[in-house]
Amino acid sequence: MESRVERAQELFRSGYNCAQSVFAAYADLFGMDRETALKISCPMGAGIGRMREVCGTVCAMSMLSGFVYGNTDPEDEEAKKRAYEIVRRMAQEFQEENGTLLCRELLGAHAGILRDQALLKDHRLRRPDSGKAPVLRKKVFTNRRKWIKIVA
Repeated sequence: MESRVERAQELFRSGYNCAQSVFAAYADLFGMDRETALKISCPMGAGIGRMREVCGTVCAMSMLSGFVYGNTDPEDEEAKKRAYEIVRRMAQEFQEENGTLLCRELLGAHAGILRDQALLKDHRLRRPDSGKAPVLRKKVFTNRRKWIKIVA
């Protein structure tokens, strides 16, 4: 039986972004179909809309936590507090393991993985505002252990 981690890794390898890979791997546990999960999480990828801000994996974890700890009553301050605390705790663990929450820093910190400067240029990883259009990821990037580990 395939684990959720393996499912997330396989989704990432097949071309989905970090947020989609993580969110879709778990969304069925909460009654959401794969297509809806992929659509909802798509904009959170590449550091939220390719701005290279908070990592898509962290965004997906936060969204998934809402299924369990999300608040539906605007007056319930304790529920909000609990939901925020859960997200902060998960984010802290992610940061301790990866050194940062920010996509651009994750990419920069691991740019040595992408030694080929042409690949850096192809993926426009140098500046968060270097292009709005998604670019086709090359297999060398998608299959790197670090990226597979981050979506796990």
